[in-house]
Amino acid sequence: MTDFDALYRASEDPWSVHTAWYEQRKRALVLASLAQPRYTAALELGCGVGQLTAPLTARCQVVHAVDMSPSAIHHCRKQLHAHGIANVALHVMTVPQVWPLQPGESVDLVLVSELAYDFSPEPFEQLLQQCWDSLSAGGQWVMCHYTPDFNDRQQATLALHAAVHRLDGLVRCVAHEDRQFRLVVWHKTKEPRA
Repeated sequence: MTDFDALYRASEDPWSVHTAWYEQRKRALVLASLAQPRYTAALELGCGVGQLTAPLTARCQVVHAVDMSPSAIHHCRKQLHAHGIANVALHVMTVPQVWPLQPGESVDLVLVSELAYDFSPEPFEQLLQQCWDSLSAGGQWVMCHYTPDFNDRQQATLALHAAVHRLDGLVRCVAHEDRQFRLVVWHKTKEPRA
């Protein structure tokens, strides 16, 4: 598996998320795909340096931003601080082994972007269950992933998104696919399992 922290130690922006047209376009489409103008709480898994985190804070009372790389979270914290953004809880952890929300705590927006393809099937199934359990009824679940093949990819984007689509109580409300990425948003119609 890629050593993400080493990449972030070597460069504050190893994927050019600040400048690459792919990243700018993807971010704009993700934000435009969100049906609600405001959310109570968002869970952003794989936040990296916070390029999506920052605009999410304008639409969410609180954003739980998670990344396994301490260096990425350090860069994210610097960026948020530079813009005076304080409504973010930053978490350095490896999901799904550790989860940022307490049992019974829920969010009305879950974002998994450029992350799920790093998981082999068993941890991915655990991630799905934890996301589903954390999402409140009426909430939205966003999956956005690069579609071309690359080194270290554990699963194809289409298979990942199909697994979410099969979950009980989710209705797809937005779908975008092109040669570079696939973006799907689901609406949750049921309460989390007890």
